[in-house]
Amino acid sequence: MKYPWWKGAVIYQVYPRSFYDSNNDGVGDLKGIVEKLDYFQWLGVDAIWLSPIFKSPMVDFGYDISDYRNIDPIFGTMEDFDLLLEESHKRGIRVILDQVYNHTSDQHPWFLESKSSKINSKADWYIWKDGEPGKFPNNWQSFFGGPAWQWCEERKQYYLHLFTKEQPDLNWRNPQVKKAVFDTIDFWLKKGVDGFRFDVVNMFCKDIKFRNNPTEESGEQQAIFNTDRPETLLVVEEIQELVEKYPGRVTIGEVASPQGLYSYLEYTKPGRLNLAFNFEFMNIPAFGATLFRKIVEDTERIFKNLSWPCYVLGNHDCKRARSRYSGGESIDESMEKCKLLATMLLTLRGTSMIYYGEEIGMEEMIIPYEEIQDPEGKNLWPEKIGRDGCRTPMQWNNSQYGGFSSTKPWLPVNQNRTEINVEKQKNDPNSLLNFYRSLIKLRKGSNALKLGKLSVLKSSKNVFAYLRSWKEEQVIVALNFSSENISADLKLTGKAKVIHSNRRRINEICRLQNLELCSYEALILKLYE
Repeated sequence: MKYPWWKGAVIYQVYPRSFYDSNNDGVGDLKGIVEKLDYFQWLGVDAIWLSPIFKSPMVDFGYDISDYRNIDPIFGTMEDFDLLLEESHKRGIRVILDQVYNHTSDQHPWFLESKSSKINSKADWYIWKDGEPGKFPNNWQSFFGGPAWQWCEERKQYYLHLFTKEQPDLNWRNPQVKKAVFDTIDFWLKKGVDGFRFDVVNMFCKDIKFRNNPTEESGEQQAIFNTDRPETLLVVEEIQELVEKYPGRVTIGEVASPQGLYSYLEYTKPGRLNLAFNFEFMNIPAFGATLFRKIVEDTERIFKNLSWPCYVLGNHDCKRARSRYSGGESIDESMEKCKLLATMLLTLRGTSMIYYGEEIGMEEMIIPYEEIQDPEGKNLWPEKIGRDGCRTPMQWNNSQYGGFSSTKPWLPVNQNRTEINVEKQKNDPNSLLNFYRSLIKLRKGSNALKLGKLSVLKSSKNVFAYLRSWKEEQVIVALNFSSENISADLKLTGKAKVIHSNRRRINEICRLQNLELCSYEALILKLYE
């Protein structure tokens, strides 16, 4: 049986503004990504996903699109994109685009026409409601703070914006809107892209009655009527039907839902999206085996064989994984934790997503208020400091701007670039970067790790262990989340051979019955046939 390429794949998220600046204007670009394609090939990833590169006023750094079919000049030209696609495919690397269809920029021609009057050809392409200035149509809140409604003088009406006021929400109940979006999807599929990541896909359709959302005693609102509406699933099925006309493509959903795993499942059932990011690791409050084990057990129990999991440790909206799970330990210990997390990410049943810089252990940076770029940070400071800290330039070497650019970048480069950078780690066989590379290579050569069944094993409290099996191939992963040397207590007998570890030699023979794990050890064993 032939399996789709994305099952068991490793996908690398590129945040283009921060990856590599080829023309020294302080912002990363498409030619910069082309120049780094050999790095992806060396690392071994199957695909790259690009955060938005389309024409945009950049209020939300590309998630406010003003032209779905053109590249923003800050990133380059369509010819640059065509080159990126061609050169990626030459290297066996697929390219996935980020598509934002919940909303557009308020500078998109669709919106400019829509807001001009109540009787134009696109009058109903966005969500407009009657009201009076200061008297909102309902209590819905923007995810960036404040009411989700903005008064428009031209129409003497409110329009809905679940994010910034410069990002008006499209009216997915209008068949013309759906057709226009589908034509855009088709345009990029014909161009040869290998798939899409759909931004906030569970927000496309809103409650037809625009009912108020319930509010908890704390004042926090439950976004029931502006997310996860059942009609959205019908739209998703139509999108999937369109994409499946082009063989070998993948659809990935950002399902930003309080329902968590149950929503991820709902959006990836047969006939719907191929994948939905499992964000649960990013919500874990502490570094501990019990917490990670429960998420994996819940995912396996809920998904069964209905859907294929997709695990992530971080992305462009979340504090960096290394900083999130650090507890004041030394740099060496911190890197061992990163190796443990990498081992888990790349050996679980599912598709793995790597956020740029995770493979070298980039840390969250505290951005001074006067240098904040993110609208979330600008609008909600100091309650929320924004997402700039996880978007700082990639650290390629120890030079002034980390090898990202020869001029001052759009965000400052982390000072730890002198120690944490690609060049230094590439030359260190024990580095986190080389650890990621060897893990990806191991995964590619193992059907058990790519496609096999996962069974969580009984173990000591601070150990998360599981068995991956495919036909006769059986692989055990044992992860010690403790800073102490402890017994794995696997309740197993027999011997196994080390095939990957951050603490011991490859091909070492281990007795499973009395297996001892070093602090933060990430051990992969192959059972004897």
